[in-house]
Amino acid sequence: MTALSDIIKKQIKRFGPMPVSEYMTLCLLHPEHGYYTNRDALGATGDFTTAPEISQMFGELIGLSIAQSWIDQEMPTPFILAELGPGNGTLMADILRATKSVPNFHSSIDLHLIEASPEMRKRQETALNGFNVTWLNYFSELPQKPLFLVANEFFDCLPIKQYRRTDEGWQEQMIAVENEQLHFILGTATSEEVFSKTNDVPNGDMLEVSPPTVAFASAIGEHIQGNGGCAIIVDYGEWDSDGDSLQALKDHRKIDPLTHCGTADLTAHVSFKDLTNAASKYAKVSSTIPQGILLERLGITQRAQTLAKNMNGKKLENHISAHKRLTHPDEMGSLFKAIAIIPENTDLPAGFNE
Repeated sequence: MTALSDIIKKQIKRFGPMPVSEYMTLCLLHPEHGYYTNRDALGATGDFTTAPEISQMFGELIGLSIAQSWIDQEMPTPFILAELGPGNGTLMADILRATKSVPNFHSSIDLHLIEASPEMRKRQETALNGFNVTWLNYFSELPQKPLFLVANEFFDCLPIKQYRRTDEGWQEQMIAVENEQLHFILGTATSEEVFSKTNDVPNGDMLEVSPPTVAFASAIGEHIQGNGGCAIIVDYGEWDSDGDSLQALKDHRKIDPLTHCGTADLTAHVSFKDLTNAASKYAKVSSTIPQGILLERLGITQRAQTLAKNMNGKKLENHISAHKRLTHPDEMGSLFKAIAIIPENTDLPAGFNE
């Protein structure tokens, strides 16, 4: 157990049981002990590996889709190219490399990264050496200009609230302390009016809601509808993500989410239904499609074959493995989904057309 677990226990003892959302926020973003505050979470030496870290092809294809959307919207100049939660900066670096030959694209970019962690900003600065980057803490700080946005594995880290259906109604799942150990309990019943669906949920089932997810999706939709642009969101989840999906990852393995506070990654499945409903109040939203299908539509197999011509041995084996991992239904191909957000009366970006 880490020092953060002691902080959390003291807080619970003083103020009472803690909502899951507050627990996630402390574990991930505590200024001294938070998971994302000061550690290398990504890659082989971290706790998980994202698509951009697996292969350059992911970022290249997403970048070209963004660039085509910019062209389809009559190449607004200047425009904001932005990323939510940019990690090591690998995705944005791949996007910029793939789009450097698109006429006038780079000269029109106002590059912004939404990143709160000073440590991660250093990594991004290294990855994007040579580019003029503006870092922001909050999405709301973005200038009111056309916005072309990417977000990969950003929403699955946003805090969730969990509610279980019981004879008493909907009871929020909380975290308490017993015998100096953290454990889950159910809080007092809350009004069913906070849920859009209640009648068809049997006792014992759990629903998860993520107010920050709804807020981000709404803000993105409103910005894009008002200014033009396109957002491509790729994440781990389902259309309607019911049940208990809270999980912790450490050293690429799942562990008890109430252990290793601040040294394990906490995530939850993204509800693409909630994302879509929030953004579509303001803008046009594509259908939700599996990552594998999106990448195939964007030409990943052809790109993989081109890159493979200059490879052999172990490098070629790793390349083939990366292609499979990104696209195969039993790997990331179906587990990860994607949506695009664009202004009403605008064509969907490449890869998102039926």
